[in-house]
Amino acid sequence: MKTAITELFGIQHPIIQGGMHYVGFAEMAAAVSNAGGFGIITGLTQKTPELLAREIARCRDMTDKPFGVNLTFLPSFTAPPYPEYIAAIREGGVKAVETAGRSPEQYMPALKAAGIKVIHKCTSVRHSLKAEKIGCDAVSVDGFECGGHPGEDDIPNMILLPRAADELKIPFVASGGMADARSLVAALSMGAAGMNMGTRFIATKEAPVHSNVKKALVEASELDTVLVMRAFRNTERVLKNKGVDHLLEIERERGASLKIEDIHEQVAGVYPKVMIDGEMDAGAWSCGMVAGLIYDIPTVKELIDRIMADAERLIRERLAGFLDGVEQSKEMKVV
Repeated sequence: MKTAITELFGIQHPIIQGGMHYVGFAEMAAAVSNAGGFGIITGLTQKTPELLAREIARCRDMTDKPFGVNLTFLPSFTAPPYPEYIAAIREGGVKAVETAGRSPEQYMPALKAAGIKVIHKCTSVRHSLKAEKIGCDAVSVDGFECGGHPGEDDIPNMILLPRAADELKIPFVASGGMADARSLVAALSMGAAGMNMGTRFIATKEAPVHSNVKKALVEASELDTVLVMRAFRNTERVLKNKGVDHLLEIERERGASLKIEDIHEQVAGVYPKVMIDGEMDAGAWSCGMVAGLIYDIPTVKELIDRIMADAERLIRERLAGFLDGVEQSKEMKVV
């Protein structure tokens, strides 16, 4: 399948693996890239630029296909040394960066001077247009269904994607709620040039996370995520667990007087406990509603091959069949 995104990144399939904290290691990125998608190393999971340079080198040993690095720009008392991280990306020969969080505008000159393509993750049309204006090559349009930070507008992808298509000149991918061939075909029909999957890639054999995490995703339904930190306008969609239940209880009890320090234990330092140690009740970790569409733990190649084969079948048989007046079989359920 050829789209503006496959052409932009030099990949076979229009499927991007989004940056995920304590998931986007070299193993994950290489597996996705080797399967024809676009794998992404999560930059800030690496505590220093030197460690990121080492992770990029590890990924180069695992794949000769294109891959990228995620850089998330977050408000912080002590900002990470972003120029040094960018230097590690440049020196590692990485030609694409997924940016997220705050606008990457101040870092665009350095990225562009290095010939690096930038795809910025946005949760609204207005932010997507700003990304286009500052020179981003593409955007990842993130609907309210997504795991992590869905923004504060609460707009689902059935509205957000067509709106983005109406306004943007640069290509975009759909993010949030993406899990299978139906997701991809729907995204393409609404104007996207591909899709970004996060949560779905965690439930794969190569994902470098504890088996408890993968088991939890298979067992979860679309009703098992919840929004936290709305009071701070830093909303995050996370999987329900005992730690999150306690967090929500604190939010209810403190009300308008809630301070970030009140929930520090439930949101800080949680990822290694969950992803590495398998402590599923440790606290808040990002998970999308798409958990309700996760039924198995395939290899990355099996997952991507299945998506692409089913997408072709959906387009050629089911959708074309409507135009041809062919009665559709009840067996035509693609998962």
